[in-house]
Amino acid sequence: MSDLLPGGDGVVRCAWAGTDAEYQRYHDEEWGTELRGDRPLFEKMSLEGFQAGLSWITILRKRPRFREVFSGFDPHVVAAFGPDDVDRLLQDAGIIRHRGKIQAVIANAGLVADMAEGELDALLWSFAPGTHTPPAAAAEVPAVTPQSTAMSAELRRRGFRFVGPTTMYALMQSSGMVDDHISGCWRAAA
Repeated sequence: MSDLLPGGDGVVRCAWAGTDAEYQRYHDEEWGTELRGDRPLFEKMSLEGFQAGLSWITILRKRPRFREVFSGFDPHVVAAFGPDDVDRLLQDAGIIRHRGKIQAVIANAGLVADMAEGELDALLWSFAPGTHTPPAAAAEVPAVTPQSTAMSAELRRRGFRFVGPTTMYALMQSSGMVDDHISGCWRAAA
């Protein structure tokens, strides 16, 4: 499989975006674009945790429902979820029904809610590498980096769950901390 794929619109993208319109929109408008703010980063962290072991397109298609049932990923609201909320969420076919992941989002929300405004943003972005060379080929894209490993370790030290090094590297890619658009993709850094 080629690392790049020309779309029906003539735009050359990273091949992982495929031909699905929603996946292409995500690639073009979100993935690798700088994302700042505690709430958006908490949402991204939560969704990346749900994605573990699954395809991102699955999460992307379920994202509107995730946002609805997790109160827009407002950490102060989600932190107050209790056992009845967990049971309710486990019955919702519109999301990934995994008890451990649901409980992790709630627990993580409590940790974020206890932080000062802007602290999660500053913490996560403190692990962004000072320089990053975009890959020339998909084979050059790592699954884990020293920075994602350090981010994961610090989050775990603080009590966060479902924040392994691979999941945190996916967060770094999706939130623009690194640019892993393949050389030749219209979004790749020049």
